[in-house]
Amino acid sequence: MDNAAFGAYGPVAAPSGEGRAPLASTSESWGVPFFMVCSICGTRSAGTGDVRCAMCAGAAEAGRGRAWAGSSGVTPSPFRLDELRSPVGLAKAVCVLLGAVAVADVLAIAAGVHSRMLLADGLDGGFFSVDDDDLTLADNLYRTAGALQMLTFLATSVVFLVWLRRVRRNAQLFDPYAHAMQPGWAIGAWFVPIGNLWLPYQVASGVWTASAPVDGPGGRGGAPRGPLNVWWAALVADQILNRFAGRYYARAEAGDAILRGLDMLAVCDALDIGAAVLAILFVRKLTAMQTWRANLGPAPVAPRPLRAH
Repeated sequence: MDNAAFGAYGPVAAPSGEGRAPLASTSESWGVPFFMVCSICGTRSAGTGDVRCAMCAGAAEAGRGRAWAGSSGVTPSPFRLDELRSPVGLAKAVCVLLGAVAVADVLAIAAGVHSRMLLADGLDGGFFSVDDDDLTLADNLYRTAGALQMLTFLATSVVFLVWLRRVRRNAQLFDPYAHAMQPGWAIGAWFVPIGNLWLPYQVASGVWTASAPVDGPGGRGGAPRGPLNVWWAALVADQILNRFAGRYYARAEAGDAILRGLDMLAVCDALDIGAAVLAILFVRKLTAMQTWRANLGPAPVAPRPLRAH
């Protein structure tokens, strides 16, 4: 996807007062004022008597004379707009698929409630007395709903990882110093046993920080982390409870245990719906943050100082 098709990442959607200026200098012979573009970011007009815009000049002054980890004390060169890739289309696809996940969960809850009512009505002394045809139909409905859940989950996972990889690469351009993990972990972190309970959050946290609005030349901005934190808490709780409920239901033999297992699975499906809704809010918010950050244009961010150990 090129930037011209995206628009929001291109100069046509630059913030007010910060559009691209013509690449020329003032010329009295023509009698028309022309402006020089900043030699660092290439998007803002250079100041009078300088080849840099006010933001880049301020960032360079802020970083002068400091010893930074992994740098020589000079503020890093800002990114180029054509290096960014739009996450908007992928974000829309992720949100649609997450909606499909929620619909599949609703169907699973309905099928589970139907099975539970059928079994509860036929429970007698710890044993079930249910018509075979009714039981077979209920079982088929429940299995079908489960298969639909699995298909929507797999499709959503693939597209979500592609989206996360893209926003992680953009975040590397916004602020390479905001990340605790390398870009490859945007996908790999999800496949680490046990570690996938917190490593993907580390990745998403770095992307969130790098995509937040900058608060001034050479500075880092901030954005409320509620959508990120609430989504991750719901996701972890959903995964843990799903594993526990699935194992309990698979091992249940007595009638009462089977009914409890169905109740637990219904609760997990409801929690999964909540996690899907929160994921949609997270994806939309982070995508909007990156769009805003890209529209702002290249804004140098000072590296973090070297910490004493």
